[in-house]
Amino acid sequence: MKGFILYSTHKEIDGKPCIFLYGKLENNETFVTMNSYKPYFYIKKTDLKKALTIDKFEHEESSFRNFDHEDVVKIIVNFPSEVTNLREKFKKHGIDYYEADLKFVQRFLIDKGINSSLEIKGEYERHERADRVYKEPELKGADFFPELKLLSVDIETSTDGKILYCVGMHGKNYSKVFLNSKHKVSDAINCKNEIEVLLKFKEEFMKYDADVITGWNFIDFDLKFLEKKFDEFGIEFDLGRSRDKVIIRKSKKFFSSSSADMPGRQVLDGINLMTTSFIKLDGYKLDAAANQILGKRKTIGEFNKYKEIERMYRDDPKKFVEYNLNDCKLVYEIIQKTNVLNLSIQRSLLTGMTLDKVHSSIASLDSLYIKEAIKRKLVCPTGKYEESEERITGGYVMESKPGIYDYVLVLDFKSLYPSVIKTFNIDPYSFTKIKANNVVIAPNNAMFRNEDGILPMIIQRLHEEREKAKSEKNDSASYAIKILQNSFFGVLASPNCRFYNLDIANAITHFARYLIQLTAKKINEMKYEVIYSDTDSCFLISNAKSHEEAKKIGEKIEKEINGFYDEFIKKEFKRKSFLELEFDKCFIRFLMPKLRHEEKGAKKRYAGLIINEDGKEEISFTGLEAIRSDWTDAAKKFQYELFDKIFHKQEVSSFIKKFVEDLKNGKYDDLLVYKKTLRKGLKNYTKISPQHVQAARKLDKLESNVIEYYITTEGPEPKQKLKHKIDYDHYVKKQIKPIADSILTFFDKDFDDMIKGNKQTSLFKFSK
Repeated sequence: MKGFILYSTHKEIDGKPCIFLYGKLENNETFVTMNSYKPYFYIKKTDLKKALTIDKFEHEESSFRNFDHEDVVKIIVNFPSEVTNLREKFKKHGIDYYEADLKFVQRFLIDKGINSSLEIKGEYERHERADRVYKEPELKGADFFPELKLLSVDIETSTDGKILYCVGMHGKNYSKVFLNSKHKVSDAINCKNEIEVLLKFKEEFMKYDADVITGWNFIDFDLKFLEKKFDEFGIEFDLGRSRDKVIIRKSKKFFSSSSADMPGRQVLDGINLMTTSFIKLDGYKLDAAANQILGKRKTIGEFNKYKEIERMYRDDPKKFVEYNLNDCKLVYEIIQKTNVLNLSIQRSLLTGMTLDKVHSSIASLDSLYIKEAIKRKLVCPTGKYEESEERITGGYVMESKPGIYDYVLVLDFKSLYPSVIKTFNIDPYSFTKIKANNVVIAPNNAMFRNEDGILPMIIQRLHEEREKAKSEKNDSASYAIKILQNSFFGVLASPNCRFYNLDIANAITHFARYLIQLTAKKINEMKYEVIYSDTDSCFLISNAKSHEEAKKIGEKIEKEINGFYDEFIKKEFKRKSFLELEFDKCFIRFLMPKLRHEEKGAKKRYAGLIINEDGKEEISFTGLEAIRSDWTDAAKKFQYELFDKIFHKQEVSSFIKKFVEDLKNGKYDDLLVYKKTLRKGLKNYTKISPQHVQAARKLDKLESNVIEYYITTEGPEPKQKLKHKIDYDHYVKKQIKPIADSILTFFDKDFDDMIKGNKQTSLFKFSK
């Protein structure tokens, strides 16, 4: 029977350590497997005699070797804690050890070749909280994508946070609200008091038996409050598929998501699901997220929110129940619409991380790399987790040539860092300090044996799986693989990674810099001017007279450069090239701005007019105010409309004047809100007090770490408590003027002169 692992842990049973895996089977039943297992790690065979003088332990011969091709022996202990104790003794006596930091459950899953799906063979028993309990079953890896049962939960409390008003639950074709009220509501399960709410909620929660529990800020607020109430009334807080109590692990970081252990289930906060899936939200309140993703809103806005909740609870309980249930539905629908749960499942299946840990890129690489190393009878180093003051070399960014251009082509390398790793065999195991004929020497002089390394092989396999996912139109799988592949460089550059080596990490960036500069050189040799290059992309003037002609030129350059690299890599490095330069897009009109108050070009900041896949014109912004969260919507609107006119060679002087007039007359008041994130608690801002902090301190209650505020004639004020007049001159000077001047400078014009001037002047005497 195939299944998917939702939760894993270990316990001592009858004096032996035992691995417990909880999950969902292909027949939709729940399972628990119990397997006894002994912890182990490795030391060099030559150190065994010395080690035995330090402590007594079980050991056995091994056919494995370390990365230096030295024989190792397996050190076996009785309990996981003994690994740590023995490891520290060996460290004290200068004995090297390998894979001694692997978590007990992870070691078990790696040995079994299991990521997150598995095949279970063996007898089972029925249990009150799990459909099947297997004792000592045979386990192996499998290919199985589960259909998990999702439940969204939301609570409402009194304004003072002391009384539980209700608990709402929403799943597929399922809704329930447990209401603590003297009023009777037909659409709710009516309860006399908080105890009855908790008991009935728990009974129904266990009956529904969800695999994944979610909500918005669910762990830190809803679940934490429920834990307090369960404890207050002496009710067991055991909501999982075992009798163990739910454990909430509070995050030490300000406003970051906490975690919760609910055995047999996964608790995934909605906000955390969005951020770890790289979904950018305009705001992290539920109302803002629901509006952005679903086009729906909460039934109560932010204005006088708490007073309105109290009023509804007291006078309109039916509407109060609708409000609570709507919050549950919004979170559920956001997760379904964005497909983030399926994405997390795909990432889990790729790496073996549980759903709440799929963003752990270091552990993900560990899982993949060590499984592959085992096939080669290799043991991996133990992580040292050292601090490093040295910094990794960044990607190459050419100083741009500012201007406004026609028909600019962008060519970029597909997945440059993964391609570099494959092409030049950049790999922890293949890394060597011995110079020989069969080594690849990187521009930073790091050397790698010219062989099929482990990491390049993993990346190649992932590439093939991604191509398969694309052909099957499995967008979740394709995106999950892309995330994983692109994480490898960051992992290798992290001191927390067991494979951390600055020479290896810098070999990747040095090769990337070398390649992008060489590409620009080859393009210039083809008589096309490169005006900018950025990490993996080249921007060039095509000299074309039409969009169609520009596209043909882009395709020709792509073919010639790729052909060049096929021959060059084979000749210079005796390797197959996996580099793939791709003609990405053609900007019909393109603007590369100058640095403010300088003639030099900006980096990573530009905009252009493109034809999208639907054949329609579209303005694309990179690094400019139109896409930055710390600029107001008014600035973004102004920039978009100004660039649109410039790209279509329309006069802009009257537009600029009119926009400023309208802004000062209050037409854009709703677009003048700043949004800024608090990075720490308000009390921790002692040396400086930024504007958003000043605004936050004027709030009665801090609901979110994203502060929305205006600049008024009396300073920053939160949106919810705006008292004074908006300082329009501030917005013109700080938001509108810099954007206008970034373009007007190319026409030898000035924003202040244009606003003061009475006559309209032509801009388009300038050309490039």
